Amino acid sequence: MTSTEDRLKDLGWTEQFSAQLTAEDALLCHPVRVMAVHRGKIAVSDGTTQRFMTPHIQGAQPSDDHPTVGDWLLVDTATLLPMRVLQRMNLFKRRAPGDPRREQMIAANVDTVFIVASCNQDFSVARLERYLVLARDVGVTPVVVLTKADLTDDAEAFAEKVRAIEPGLHVETVNGRDPADVVRLAAWCGRGRTVAFLGSSGVGKSTLVNSLRGSDSIATQAIRETDGTGRHTTTVREMHRLAEGGWLLDLPGMRELQLSDAASGIAEVFDDFNLAAEDCRFSNCSHGVEPGCAVQAAIASGALTSVRFDRWRKLAAEESANTTVLTKRRPR
Repeated sequence: MTSTEDRLKDLGWTEQFSAQLTAEDALLCHPVRVMAVHRGKIAVSDGTTQRFMTPHIQGAQPSDDHPTVGDWLLVDTATLLPMRVLQRMNLFKRRAPGDPRREQMIAANVDTVFIVASCNQDFSVARLERYLVLARDVGVTPVVVLTKADLTDDAEAFAEKVRAIEPGLHVETVNGRDPADVVRLAAWCGRGRTVAFLGSSGVGKSTLVNSLRGSDSIATQAIRETDGTGRHTTTVREMHRLAEGGWLLDLPGMRELQLSDAASGIAEVFDDFNLAAEDCRFSNCSHGVEPGCAVQAAIASGALTSVRFDRWRKLAAEESANTTVLTKRRPR
């Protein structure tokens, strides 16, 4: 393996990306990875140096996707201008806050997503389900990380609530300020592996990153004592190097996570309801007052809960409405 190939592998380069290069690409271009996204510019690295460049792809239309953090770009070796975004392994996205007609890319080419929540009054099963839908829809393995376990007498009670969402879901409870405790998460952060952090502001994402990196270079802020809610700390989407050789994407806390084009993710997270619905008498059953509704029968028997049913229907309705808006806009 050449030193160039070795450096690219450290960044997460795989055969999937290598297979997309033509002979001409190898002669005229070189690959770089997007390490951070700022307003109007991106930071990229080839494994040796990191520099800033415009995110505008040569010859691209204004409606085309711009590079996002985690992307691999081909850069013209002579002009140092980005030529194209290599086909992504996966892409996290959401409906853009304040604009229902537009999608916002969050991160690309992620191996594992740490869904971070805290063991305090801000803990929310409904919010965790949204993040799980996002992860399942793009096919990325989720790990739920419960922080501030040192501030509660019963962290396991929070963990049990998470495990009840989805059988087999991996859950870790940690004290984010204790590197010896956080080291358990390093198993997902080996050489070239990319882990994204998702979670609301104040749950301790930046503290976790600092502990995993063994530094305090990422700013953190205290939560409000009244409701356990944190203030927004991370303002730039960027990748952070770990001693184990992996990369962490510490993403801004998402105050608004509206789902779109995520029907498969909802179906996977709520597969217990979808399986029950297969036994409904009518194929177009709305699971309300129709006779022979297997979902309502399961709720009546206690096999399913009405609270989880309401969350399922709410997410499904939201996803359908948002997807319809985006679909109508795309042809224009």
